[in-house]
Amino acid sequence: MKADKSIDVSLGSDNIFADLGFDTEEATNLKVRADLMLDLRNYIELQGWTQEQAAAFFGETQPRISNLINGEISRFSVDKLLNMLGRAGMQVRVEVLPKAV
Repeated sequence: MKADKSIDVSLGSDNIFADLGFDTEEATNLKVRADLMLDLRNYIELQGWTQEQAAAFFGETQPRISNLINGEISRFSVDKLLNMLGRAGMQVRVEVLPKAV
């Protein structure tokens, strides 16, 4: 006999890290870094570069680019990611909005 199971589903916020229980400051920082890393990964993919080619362009090592590609957020600061985006000629815009009530 198959038991009926109910599943509770709730709508998440725009920040998965906050939804996972990180405190507000850390969740915000993680979200910013994750977004910047995704932008860099997309840039590398659009260039058709290998990790070695991306490393040469950004002045990094191949393992460091591997960390980026694999989304290892803890290995990158916002500052480092902004510098890499700048080297790629990307314009970064920061938008601050009041918290929705």
